[in-house]
Amino acid sequence: MDFAYCVEQLTTNAQTIEALCAGLPADHARWKPDAGRWSVLEVMGHLVDEEREDFRPFITTTFQGKPKTPHDPGAWILERGYNQRDLGGLVTQFREERDRSLEWLHTQADADWSTAVPFSKWFGFRAGDVLASWVAHDLLHLRQLVELKYGYIAFALAGYDIQYAGEW
Repeated sequence: MDFAYCVEQLTTNAQTIEALCAGLPADHARWKPDAGRWSVLEVMGHLVDEEREDFRPFITTTFQGKPKTPHDPGAWILERGYNQRDLGGLVTQFREERDRSLEWLHTQADADWSTAVPFSKWFGFRAGDVLASWVAHDLLHLRQLVELKYGYIAFALAGYDIQYAGEW
């Protein structure tokens, strides 16, 4: 486990997520390409709650030998009204939670990242696997944010042809 690399990536990813959301007007932040897809606000609400209620606690309970508390992040989108929130507030909350996570992670540098997750549906899943998944989770949502920004440009400038930009 390259712990330092994971921490570096979580730091950089947070900065990139923050930059992708900078200056987005409310209508852009609430826009969805279709009913089954998420908006920028929903992505950010999800990232805040996953930071606060999933990855950090999951690793903590793993080190304590306790099972992970189940959760349903898909249901939280409507239950917690992500799309009605303020983007700036969500970005600030995400950054605060990520900073807490990074501070906490620095105290875990010497932890045994091969510690198995108790009662995991994946036999042999370890704390290090959760940390690696955390880094990968950021990247999935970075891709999603870029796709949402691209999709919104195509939508907002529908009277104009964007093919000169290159292939998507």
